[in-house]
Amino acid sequence: MKLIKNIQSIAKNVILHEAIALQNLVERIDDEFEKCVYAILNSGGRVVVSGIGKSAIVGQKIVATLNSTGTPALFMHAADAIHGDLGMIQDNDVVMVLSKSGDTPEIKVLVPLLKRTGVPIIAMVSNTESYLAQHAQFILNAYAPTEADSHNLAPTTSTTLSMALGDALAICLLEARGFTRQDFAKYHPGGALGKRLYLKVCDIYPNNTLPIVDENATLKQVIMEITSKRLGVTAVNNADGKMAGIITDGDLRRMLNQHSGEELLHLKACDIMTSSPICVDPEDFAVKALEIMQSKSITHVVVVEENIVKGFVHLHDLLREGLV
Repeated sequence: MKLIKNIQSIAKNVILHEAIALQNLVERIDDEFEKCVYAILNSGGRVVVSGIGKSAIVGQKIVATLNSTGTPALFMHAADAIHGDLGMIQDNDVVMVLSKSGDTPEIKVLVPLLKRTGVPIIAMVSNTESYLAQHAQFILNAYAPTEADSHNLAPTTSTTLSMALGDALAICLLEARGFTRQDFAKYHPGGALGKRLYLKVCDIYPNNTLPIVDENATLKQVIMEITSKRLGVTAVNNADGKMAGIITDGDLRRMLNQHSGEELLHLKACDIMTSSPICVDPEDFAVKALEIMQSKSITHVVVVEENIVKGFVHLHDLLREGLV
């Protein structure tokens, strides 16, 4: 089947239609929106989000965003609420109901039951004259004059506006609560994003072997240490047990190009090593080690604390952790 219009043109028109609606939404962020934020902040409870159809799906996304940014929330399907799920609402909660029309049969059944609980109701609606809006204490105006499809039927623009309003609400609450990067990491421990915020060098380097030679070690001893520990590098300590430098596979290759066979017999670790290697502290975040490796085009950094070599972090370690 051939489309009457150009596919790219249709797609661009949809995005442009929704972009214009989002721009108009900015003008409807007013005192009423601010009251909703304070109602949630002052409640001391959770945000119970409800809806039906596409609004239910958007509501679940809003719940996920609220929870991940420090505002406890849960989802209650409007159809299930009248079959026992109303019991999840606690006295200090706030209920937010999403509905484009605000006049669906399920919403008209739900609202009186919500009012009996005595909790504040926030209505996120496109029709501010609807049944839902008239019985809510607070209104989030998600007015969508038309949907993005040519028949004005498919929930597109309206769901985009609701999603954006939910994001705006969550971020306002985040800022008001003083939510930090560390808080975000606490709620996202399993993903790569969370690891970037909480994983430290000290969580990684103990899993690796620790290659170390004395600064007077022979070339053979250096090669054996690098080979046996399989990191492609070894630390070099001075007589006091402090770091004097490191020797990498690359240092060995350069050394072999620069010296003849007879000279090699007399070389020591201190003649080959890089005396000022790039170091990280055990308490540095692992992402710092990654940024150093990427900027310097190297595959490992040495972990040093008070000039004592603690270990190495290799690029492969960061790949395993999903940071790359």
